[in-house]
Order: sequence, then C-alpha cells, then structure tokens
Amino acid sequence: MSETDKRQQAITAAGNPAKPTGEAGEQMLARMNESHGPLTAWGLSHFNWRGDETVLDIGCGGGATLKRMSDCVTIGNLTGVDYSETSVRTSRQTNTEAIKAGKMDVSQGSVEKLPFADDSFDKITTVESFYFWPDPPENLKEVSRVLKKGGTFLLITEIYERPDLSPATRENIKHYNLYNPTPETFETIFRKAGFTAVTVHIEPNEGWICVEGIK
Repeated sequence: MSETDKRQQAITAAGNPAKPTGEAGEQMLARMNESHGPLTAWGLSHFNWRGDETVLDIGCGGGATLKRMSDCVTIGNLTGVDYSETSVRTSRQTNTEAIKAGKMDVSQGSVEKLPFADDSFDKITTVESFYFWPDPPENLKEVSRVLKKGGTFLLITEIYERPDLSPATRENIKHYNLYNPTPETFETIFRKAGFTAVTVHIEPNEGWICVEGIK
C-alpha cells in the first residue's frame, strides 16, 4: 500500500464515514465529493428531469450530489438532509449560492424519522449512505412515506453482495457493520417498503448498482 493510500485510510478512519466529524471528516467529505463523481453521474442518469421537481438527497454528505442535481432543477427546489453536523456544514458551503437564492435547503436529521410531511418530494436519492442506515429495510418505509405517488427514489452505491468483492472490501463491510444485500434482496425490501415498481440497474464496467423505486 502506498503512503498516499495509508494517509487516505487514516483520514477515513478518523473522519468516521458513518457520521463524519471534525477536520478529518471535512477532508474525507471533500475527497468523496470528487471520488464519487462518476458513480453519482451514472446513477442520476436514471432520473428523467422536468426542471420543476422537489428533490431530496438523504445523507447528503459534502453536498456534491445536490450541486449536480441543482443544474437539472430550474424552477423547483432541493433539500439535503444528513445526521452529521460536519456534513450539513460542508454541504451548505458547497451549495452557498443555491441556498442564498432560496433554491436549496440543507438540514440535520435522520432517515429513521425524516423531518418532512407525507408526499413531499417528486424525486429522492441517496448516494453511498444506505449501508450505514440504522435499520435499512425499515428506513426505506420512511423514504416511501415522504415520496409523492408516482415519484422516483434512486439508491446509488458501489457496494452490494456479489462474489467478486475484494478481501479489503469485505473487511470494511465487517469493520463498519455495513448492510450489504444482494440485488435480489434490494428488490424485495423496496417492494415491502411500498415501492410499486422496482428496477435494479448494474453498471457493466464498474459493477455499480442503482436501485430505482417508483411509488
């Protein structure tokens, strides 16, 4: 392992990817804003945009996903939520202009009990956060609750259960106690949570997964 890789691992451990904190958390979020770019772009390509949507990003982290989606929302509104104070602060910094313009809001909250009314959003997404959720199958019901009828939820992530996961990835799954279902299990828990149509997209080259649920 290179010295750079060792430093990045140390920052990740200190920053706590499950709930980023402190200076190390800020450094980790900045790196994730950049490194998750290709995954995020691919996942969000499964949205069809009108431009007037109300959009929620759960586990908004450093705010890069919100910023990317804001280019597609011309007269709508975007909301970010994260239970990490460091993430909320960083996400607000990333999206200062959109927040000042009244186009976006970022607040602290948990997916266990989202601070929004029923049927609030046309589109909801989460990128690389689902496996940290307290009770993922149960928390999906909360996502479904705040999604409008006919709305779309995209769950975007690199990691899911498959035979070719590296030993290092499996060690991280164990270390952070990550929820790591198969594509088939994803479909099952989405349907149980109230999504009437579920499509599992797998990126053929990178092996990423985007689970699309329509309420």
